[in-house]
Amino acid sequence: MQISIAKDKILDALQHLQAVITTKNTLPILGNVLIETKDNEIILSGTDLQVSLTSRVEADVKKAGATTIPARRLFTICRELPPGEIQLDVDSKDACTIRSGQSYFKILGLPKTDFPALPTLNNARSITLQQAALKDLLRKTAYAISTDETRYVLNGVFVNVREKTITVVATDGRRLALAEIEQEFPKSAECDFILPTKSVNELQRLLKDIGEVKILIEDNQASFEVNNITLYTKLTEGNYPNYRQVIPTDSHERITIEREALNDMVRRVSIMTSEKAASVKFQLEKDSLTLSSSSPDVGEAKETMPIKYSGKNLTIAFNPEYLQDPLRNLTSDEVHIDLMDELSPGVIRTNTPGFLYVIMPMRVA
Repeated sequence: MQISIAKDKILDALQHLQAVITTKNTLPILGNVLIETKDNEIILSGTDLQVSLTSRVEADVKKAGATTIPARRLFTICRELPPGEIQLDVDSKDACTIRSGQSYFKILGLPKTDFPALPTLNNARSITLQQAALKDLLRKTAYAISTDETRYVLNGVFVNVREKTITVVATDGRRLALAEIEQEFPKSAECDFILPTKSVNELQRLLKDIGEVKILIEDNQASFEVNNITLYTKLTEGNYPNYRQVIPTDSHERITIEREALNDMVRRVSIMTSEKAASVKFQLEKDSLTLSSSSPDVGEAKETMPIKYSGKNLTIAFNPEYLQDPLRNLTSDEVHIDLMDELSPGVIRTNTPGFLYVIMPMRVA
């Protein structure tokens, strides 16, 4: 194999692959990047057997072929080379010679036949939507994914494609984030699946504000084609809990408040929380909201904000980090907080439909 490629192009492709290629594994081949030629481009692939990534890059292919090269080493070399063209020349024993300007390197690779086969989705359901739309759905929900590995079905987002609506849900049992959009797709594309956390994180890095993403779903596999990059992932098997039953159907009180102002207020008051006392107390009185926190070994904080409120006096406490997560990831100017009593979940909504966030209260003496 012999190719010539611009430094910035191969470096960008290798940068994307770093997240799925790890050197800490029992199979040395998983630390390598697969490089294949096709017409006037090369295809770079990496995998950890759960998530795979391929990137298509324009190149001057002088001699076709395929090989695998240690990914981190190749990335480091390309990063340090001067701007311009990089020449890659691979011999029959998978030794790769790298030249650029006066620089010369030789890396020992492994044959393509050692590399795990990438997934093929031949009979998949297909959905196409705007990258910005999927990026927004994940941004509004992914922070609520559970990190408890014993509840593996919660270690990702649940995606439901039904009745011209795409719904994305994440929960860790203490809060739940739901976002949805209306989307045209054929009846045959209806499905639901659990997308694992690692794939969610990689998608968020890949998605842009313009362009489309093509999604293929087949059995326990899915792929996401974004620009010249395709992410393949295994899907989490299992039944996601019935999230609809934890969403309160009514509320007694509602407050409307500027999102950024509330976020700043929670952040300031939470300075005086501790690991043993990690809660911020909401006190609602006529036209007034007071946030407070106290910890026996730290101190206390209190801040009051005037709001429009004419309901009953109410005191309820929440985990400040759980409160801030949606406030940081939403873009709306205002949020509505619906409350019932001090022991019932609170619900955060926005003026535009398609988002809600359920948060369980904390018991405070």
